[in-house]
Amino acid sequence: MTIAALRDDFPILRREIHGKPLIYFDNANTAQKPSVVIEAVASFYRQHNANVARAVHTLSEEATTLYEQSRERIAGFIGASSAQDVVLTSGTTMAINLVAHSWLAPRLKAGDEVVVSQMEHHANIVPWQLLCERSGAVLRVAPIHDDGSLDLEALYGLLNERTQLVALVHVSNVLGTVNPIAAIAEHTRTRGIALLVDGSQALPHMQVNVSELGCDFYVFTGHKLFGPTGTGALWARRQLLEAMPPWIGGGEMIESVSFDGTVYAPPPRRFEAGTPNIAGFVGLAAAIAYLQAQDLAALAAHEQALGERLREGLAAVPGLRFIGSAPDRVAVASFVIDGAHATDLAVLLDLEGVAVRSGQHCAHPLMQRFGVNATLRASLAFYNTADEVDRFLVALDKARGMLG
Repeated sequence: MTIAALRDDFPILRREIHGKPLIYFDNANTAQKPSVVIEAVASFYRQHNANVARAVHTLSEEATTLYEQSRERIAGFIGASSAQDVVLTSGTTMAINLVAHSWLAPRLKAGDEVVVSQMEHHANIVPWQLLCERSGAVLRVAPIHDDGSLDLEALYGLLNERTQLVALVHVSNVLGTVNPIAAIAEHTRTRGIALLVDGSQALPHMQVNVSELGCDFYVFTGHKLFGPTGTGALWARRQLLEAMPPWIGGGEMIESVSFDGTVYAPPPRRFEAGTPNIAGFVGLAAAIAYLQAQDLAALAAHEQALGERLREGLAAVPGLRFIGSAPDRVAVASFVIDGAHATDLAVLLDLEGVAVRSGQHCAHPLMQRFGVNATLRASLAFYNTADEVDRFLVALDKARGMLG
């Protein structure tokens, strides 16, 4: 299937913004949704709307089947050996907090250490900070090189007998850097240290097999994977899930309740209290099925070629400095331009129909590492085109001229 044909699957790409064809280069923020996802959500509400696992009538059984099929679809997509190792969450943030409160908090004590890197999203910093503040544990930070790659020697040097967890992003949302997770996992495993990986920015761009990757926890969000907002998942090794107590209490995460005590359900139900985002997960299953029907290797190659075209064009812009240039990266370009604030550029680009992200991208420590207050970020997806890259570069030149 051609890229043009794939673009036809995404209705929003036919929009005009300020009278100009939309160029959507904010995919690291959220991805657009194909028609099959939109229709799956609408069809659920038209034909199957009921709560899951709470009744024996036909609608409830249909809803439950669809919901559990989404778990199966996610498990297959990420290479999990069992769908029962997949906890459905509202997104990456909730998944990380679940690990923080249910797995790490019960074992974390004063003097213990948690290791993150300088390139982490706030969602993979703040939960660990909160636990360390409460327990007296210490948050250690692995530095990155000037090109935005992780300093592996420094990371390994931080690990010791007090290290309880290493939490790293698979792909940086700002830099596009792809971290060598398999190699890191091999190292942490030999040291007996748990490894959590934030895969939110990885899954939209590359195939991941958690059974082969070697980490202990893998989390991601659905809305960056062309699915609905309010969806995501935690995959964890079975023995870890079984050892984790509940975090949020309520309906459906129990086997029985009395005032004398409660018997909790086994994982993953133990961690899915309350009514879930059923329609959202039906939509996420449709998004994953859509991706699985494509030639993912060809789409990844297309993205990489677009990313190189984008960076080559940006490299010719006077006064432009890239933030992150690691050799192993996805099609994301963050940069600053002398004499032009990122937000001003983003506003002017919007007038040309271009959607990009400006600011600190929920990565304040990373901004501090590079000595900038904000960057402009162009992040691509498989439905973007070379023509869009070229038009973006023209629009950027126009915006820069207006500011300088």
